[in-house]
This record gives sequence, structure tokens and C-alpha cells, in this order.
Amino acid sequence: MGEKKLKNIFVQGAIEPSFIAQAIQSHKTQTTIGAHNIFLGQVRSDKIGEKEVQAIDYSSYEEMALEKMVLIREELFEKYNLTCMHVYHSLGPVQAGEISLFVFTSSAHRKEAIRACEEMVERIKSELPIWGKEVFSDQSYEWKKPIK
Repeated sequence: MGEKKLKNIFVQGAIEPSFIAQAIQSHKTQTTIGAHNIFLGQVRSDKIGEKEVQAIDYSSYEEMALEKMVLIREELFEKYNLTCMHVYHSLGPVQAGEISLFVFTSSAHRKEAIRACEEMVERIKSELPIWGKEVFSDQSYEWKKPIK
């Protein structure tokens, strides 16, 4: 894919609250930023039939996902007046109640940060090859179905 460096967005397991706090803290010296928007995707303990989801086990075609992410990032930086954007997605098992997706956008003004964050989340869900198995307490599983 040319000379573009693929930034790894994947982390193993849940995204810890301390990691999110550190990401926010690291931006306090950037005084041209007037707005941040954050999306946190949390694993729900949905009930499917008689079973309750205990975790989601995420997998991905990582190289393809990272290549697509470069393109999406470039498009969003062109479309919105962003200062920065950070995206992290879990791989492997993430327990109900834990964070599996962290999108953090920053700009001089709130509307750009909000719109870019929302579009990024939607594009991750619809365009990146990332799958989740919903794991139940009896260790059986079912592939997560996309919500339209």
C-alpha cells in the first residue's frame, strides 16, 4: 500500500479506563484544541434466547482493517477540520461492562469533533473487517449480527 505507515488501532483485551484518561490528559498542552469528542463502545450483557452474553471475542483481518483505516482517517481529516484523531479497537475477549472501542476526535470547534467522531464509529462498524463472537456463560457462542 505505498509508503503509508499503518498505525495499529488494535489492543488485546479490554481498553482500560486509565488508558482513556491518559489519552485525554496528553492533550492538555495543545491549546489550539477547543473541543474533544469521545465515543466508548461497551460490551452489553444482552439476553439471546435463554442465554446471557458474558463477553465478546473480537477478531479481525488486521492488515486489511489497518489499510482501510488509513483511507478513512485521510477522508475524515479532509472532510472535517480536525486537530487529531485516535482510534482503538479490542481484539480477543472483552467481558460485559468493559470497553471495546475508543474513538477520540479533537478540533478547534465542537461540531467538527462531534461529526467526525460519529462518522468514524459508523464507518468502523460498516467498513472494517472486525467480527465478534458473543460468548455465553456455558462457553457456547454465536457470531454477533450487525445492527442496521
